[in-house]
Amino acid sequence: MLKKVTSAEVCLGMYIHRFEGSWIDHPFWKARFLLQEPRDLQKIQDSAVIAVWIDIAKGLDCPPQAECSPAVDPLLLPEPLAAQAIAPDMPPVAVPVPGTAPGAALSCPQEMAQASAVSAHAKQEVARLFQDVRLGQAIELSEVATVVEQISASVLRHPTALVSLTRLRTADEYTYIHSVSVCALMTAVARQMKLPADQVQLAGQAGLLHDVGKMRTPLEVLNKPGKLTEGEFAVMQRHPEEGVALLQQWGATAEVIDVCLHHHEKFDGSGYPHGLAGTQISLLSRIAAVCDVYDAISSTRPYKTAWSPAEAIRRMAEWKGHFDPRVFQAFVKTLGIYPIGSLVRLSNEQLAVVIEQHPDSLLTPQVRVFFSARSRTPLPQRLLDLARPPADERIVRREEPEEWGFRNLERLWQQA
Repeated sequence: MLKKVTSAEVCLGMYIHRFEGSWIDHPFWKARFLLQEPRDLQKIQDSAVIAVWIDIAKGLDCPPQAECSPAVDPLLLPEPLAAQAIAPDMPPVAVPVPGTAPGAALSCPQEMAQASAVSAHAKQEVARLFQDVRLGQAIELSEVATVVEQISASVLRHPTALVSLTRLRTADEYTYIHSVSVCALMTAVARQMKLPADQVQLAGQAGLLHDVGKMRTPLEVLNKPGKLTEGEFAVMQRHPEEGVALLQQWGATAEVIDVCLHHHEKFDGSGYPHGLAGTQISLLSRIAAVCDVYDAISSTRPYKTAWSPAEAIRRMAEWKGHFDPRVFQAFVKTLGIYPIGSLVRLSNEQLAVVIEQHPDSLLTPQVRVFFSARSRTPLPQRLLDLARPPADERIVRREEPEEWGFRNLERLWQQA
């Protein structure tokens, strides 16, 4: 019979059946064993493990004063509240953080619950709105404005928490979550560039609607799992003009229409549909070009594997002439050279995940150390602020999680 106990309730003599959460949260390679060694007990209590499943048929039960959860298959446990889907008619609920004022800036882990709710609701609304477009129905722009306000509020509390969460998507969610992500990215970059409040709002609305023309693209082209033919690519390239026609019908602003039309223009004039160059491209469209490409290349698609956030930024920096340098600089300052969730190797040969940025110190983020690259074994997790003494470690390079076989690294950067 299985019971769930907190890590504080674990005692010697219990048979460990399963650690709650991912393997990266605990320092053991094995998941099932009789707990006999005091040092192993100490490892559990020092780790990020919150709860443990014990088998009372093979080891000790909880002490009488301890309260254990009833026997339930761990695989059937509900997801955390913050990750659950929101009912269709319910707006996202603001989850208060103790000790903070409403609208106050939060750390990335603190904002995660609210950002998760906002993301789920925004995805649902965008999916509904875009489906209406595909069915030939008009969109009420007031509904779009409400979603943008919710996304903007999350960005105000933390500039990239929501963006970090939207990377955790399935391939079939791409069109809708991509729009939510570009909305959040454009809002964050517009704030970084200190644009007026009305321009920040327009940036968010333009980001949410920049790809609406794809709803007039045939599904066999839009969802094709392989490379497009020349003819199919020509069909896909019509989505900016298709979007403009829709936005004009709905009475969208000139700025939002412009972003829809020109988010595939390049700073050197090699983009489409009009081959505009430099400041011929509006500022919001130049911001959209950066945000759209970043989210696309850092997302898994049916025909390609995502680049990690840090790799995506590195590659984009090499594309000379593609982006407005001033906008790209503001974009990098928003996300960091090593964005949240990046796996990095430190100078002491330990691996860590980036959990927070320092706006004025892009090379020294806060990280969570969890693995030894030298011995290839898990380490007791520790938080390390590379910008604060006495931190002697430094980042020496990026690492790709796939090369190490890591899964669910998001658990590390979502922890409070």
